Order: sequence, then C-alpha cells, then structure tokens
Amino acid sequence: MFKKTGIAALVALSLSAGGALAAGGEAHIEDVDFSFEGPFGKFDQNQLQRGLKVYTQVCSACHGLQYVPLRTLSDEGGPHLPDDQMRAYAGQFEVYDEEIDDFRAAKPVDHFPMSQLENAPDLSLMAKKRAGFHGPYGTGLAQLFKGMGGAEYIYSLMVGYEEPPECAPEDFEGSYNAAFTAGGYPDECKDEHGHPTVPGSWISMAQPLWGDDVEYDDGTEATLEQQSEDVAAFLMWTAEPKMMARKHAGLSGVIFLTVLSVLLYLTNKRIWAPIKGKKTS
Repeated sequence: MFKKTGIAALVALSLSAGGALAAGGEAHIEDVDFSFEGPFGKFDQNQLQRGLKVYTQVCSACHGLQYVPLRTLSDEGGPHLPDDQMRAYAGQFEVYDEEIDDFRAAKPVDHFPMSQLENAPDLSLMAKKRAGFHGPYGTGLAQLFKGMGGAEYIYSLMVGYEEPPECAPEDFEGSYNAAFTAGGYPDECKDEHGHPTVPGSWISMAQPLWGDDVEYDDGTEATLEQQSEDVAAFLMWTAEPKMMARKHAGLSGVIFLTVLSVLLYLTNKRIWAPIKGKKTS
C-alpha cells in the first residue's frame, strides 16, 4: 500500500516537473532571507514602510491593491503608520461614491484603488498567488526546505531584467526577464520540439525599478536590490496581513497539544499502574 502510494507520488512529481519545463524555460529565483520567514519570523515595520513608498511612487501608476483597506496601514504587525499619516495617505486617492454619484477623497474605511490599466494585474494577492510556483519545477521542495515563495518570486522578477540572449531577434516585442516563464519566445530560441532553449522569457511589462527610484526617509540606500526586497515584503504583507497572528496561534496550539499529550500520558500511567502491578496467581 505504502509502496504504491510512494510510486504514485513520484510519478505525479515527475509529471509536474515535465509540465513546468514544457510550459517555459527554467526560471532563476533568488532565495532572499526575509524577516517574516520561519515560525518565529515577523514583518519588519521599517521595511514595510519603505515598500509602501516604492509601491506608491512606482507601482501604483499601473497596479492596484483593491483588496487592501487603507486603514490597515496603521495596524500593528504592518507598516504601522501613525493615525494622522494613515488618514493623510488615504486622502491622496479618489474613490467613486455611489451615494453622491461622484468622486471624493478616500477615507480610511475605503480600499486602495484598482489597477489603472486593464492588462496590469492587481497586486493585492500577488505574493500569495505567486507562492504557487513552488520551485523547482512546481514540486514544492524549494518552498518546503528554503522558505521560498511569492516574495522571492516578486524580488527575482524585479531584478531579473537582462539583455536578451543572442538567439532573440532585435525586433521581438517585450523585455527579457530571467525569472518570468509565462511569456513568449521567438522561434529562434526554441529547439526542434518547440521547447525554449533559454531560461526565463519575455514579459510585456518594462523594467519598473532601476535603483534610486525613490528616496528613503530612514537613510537606507535605494539600490535596485533594496527596493525590490522592500516592495516584495510589502506585497507579502498585503497578501498575508494576519500572518503573524496565524503563526502565534499555531505556536500556541502546538505548545498546548504538547502539554496535553504529556498530561494524558502521565494520567494513563497512573490509572493503569495498579492494574499492571498485580501478579496473576
């Protein structure tokens, strides 16, 4: 029974790997040591504030966060903006109010605006959705052993823009990205079976971050890598705002069950000790 189950699991993993390879080239995903990883990890408040600034000044021109309430920017465990700063930040957006049939300044109870372009995906759940890449090749091993998930994917995507490989013609549309595998490939970069011969693929989004795109208030140098890491952490928070509470609840549950197991074991020993100690004649 267990042997058959193991064989079936290996076959499923091999099919998943083959499907991923057939769908695109092997992506290069960086393993970033984020502060929120692990059972005791937590979000870095300063990093989330820097990531919010990167999103506001760069990403929000095209992408939205329609599932994120503006009031959560002042929550503990998140960017934790002072209440007056959160209200001032909310006021810079306009939302449509059906009651007055017109636009008005956003309030803390409102959500971030939607994406400005039809082909620009909303980023609210991007980090959680992209956790599904579970490299390498969709087997889940990288996320299991290295903690790699959606935040690493977003970071790798931001720093993954490179010069196109030599096989690509100069007029091929899009930008080449070593971490993106859902885009197109020129015929010159495919083998005889139609499979890509280069890692990554071409993406329609032009490179959004270059380094020094924003000026951080805390004096942190705004390199390409730093901005990419900060915005990836911020988008992870937008997708999992209650991650810390869930970790605390899970840890408390494990401790409770461990203590309960010890007590049940000792109770069982005490109840059966007199009976086990009797000698049969």
